[in-house]
Amino acid sequence: MRPAIKVGLSTASVYPLRTEAAFEYAARLGYDGVELMVWGESVSQDIDAIGRLSRRYGVPVLSVHAPCLLISQRVWGANPIVKLDRSVRAAEQLGAQTVVVHPPFRWQRRYAEGFGEQVKALEESSGVMVAVENMFPFRADRFFGSDQSRERMRRRGGGPGPAISAFAPSYDPLDGNHAHYTLDLSHTSTAGTDSLDMAQRMGSGLVHLHLCDGSGLPADEHLVPGRGTQPTAEVCQMLAASDFTGHVVLEVSTSGARSAAEREAMLVESLQFARTNLLR
Repeated sequence: MRPAIKVGLSTASVYPLRTEAAFEYAARLGYDGVELMVWGESVSQDIDAIGRLSRRYGVPVLSVHAPCLLISQRVWGANPIVKLDRSVRAAEQLGAQTVVVHPPFRWQRRYAEGFGEQVKALEESSGVMVAVENMFPFRADRFFGSDQSRERMRRRGGGPGPAISAFAPSYDPLDGNHAHYTLDLSHTSTAGTDSLDMAQRMGSGLVHLHLCDGSGLPADEHLVPGRGTQPTAEVCQMLAASDFTGHVVLEVSTSGARSAAEREAMLVESLQFARTNLLR
């Protein structure tokens, strides 16, 4: 019998609360672990402190998200090559299976030129999977209202329309021919990408899922799964029926929650959705 798929909670899912709150929620609500988002909060950058939180709450760190967002360009220094290496070493220290990283930005030329080889070398030297995540372009229709942006995407049958990509070689990680991938279902929504098709194209290289949702807006929404238009249940069911041995991490935005009770309800709903649709 195939083992149950572990379901984690991204520490970004409790923002603007601090990293420790994610460990507390994960322990209390029954998540199997957390994904550490390394970003501006000092505790998220302190791997010894994260290890102490993991032990205190009895919640393992399943994955580490490298500090590769626009808002974390100066976290752990400014050199993205060094930062990716440090992310893998952090994963080793914490016992995490996966490092999530975005494709390089186009202006990071040296990093982009050696990215594929660096990812391969880090995987070979560490045993950690470096799973490159699908992203999305800057859509021209972001200058229209939300309803008009959704309708324009619906009329064109998906796809971003006129757009500019900030990523090299593109926002589709499959263009980089890597061994391992992260599929993010909010990013597929923003990019107008067929997420089921992308999952199938990733094949056995798909080792990590960011479970969330989107409604087709040009902004990255990270909705609770089931609240948008992505085939979130179908993707989960496809993984459950396959030989998938990776992790599923809820990376949802709760920053709009009006109370602690509402935030907790969103995290409970997300976990229940995952458990239901990942059942083997």
